[in-house]
Amino acid sequence: MADSRSDRDDNNSHVRLYNPYKDLQIPISNPYKIPTTPEFLFEEESLRQRRSWGENLTYYTGTGYLAGAISGAGKGLIEGVRASEEGDTTKLRVNRILNASGHSGRKFGNRVGVLGLLYAGLESGIVYVRDTDDVMNSVLAGLGTGALFKAASGPRSAAVAGAIGGLAVGAVVTAKQLVKRYVPI
Repeated sequence: MADSRSDRDDNNSHVRLYNPYKDLQIPISNPYKIPTTPEFLFEEESLRQRRSWGENLTYYTGTGYLAGAISGAGKGLIEGVRASEEGDTTKLRVNRILNASGHSGRKFGNRVGVLGLLYAGLESGIVYVRDTDDVMNSVLAGLGTGALFKAASGPRSAAVAGAIGGLAVGAVVTAKQLVKRYVPI
């Protein structure tokens, strides 16, 4: 016997009714109310809509390292193919490609991972100091990341890198907001 009631409870939109016996064709109808939204242990957790600083640090550093390692390995692959000579055996060519890919992948991965580490630390610090979460935090963190990353090259290089970092993060955040607005996810 099928349950003719709706899966949604009219009184509470955050709860749905679940009948575990529905597919068994038995006359038992004992629906359970199952929440459709995340449940939090503390009220403060439900109010916070962003990752913690530790999660942010891990996320940006890890994704930065992975993206840098993959792009560096691609660059190393091209360098390894170009470095092969006519008399090389297949084993030697593969060895050159693997060595070049590993070297470039590690180098790029470390650089982009450090950028992610700096960005996450600065963004979390700015959110803590300003006590608000908006686009300005991301842009300021990008500006600071670029400036800190190139600080050893001199003030002019640091200023240019900071401007590039701020513009790049601003463009990414703007594009993300446009995609959220116009593309139903």
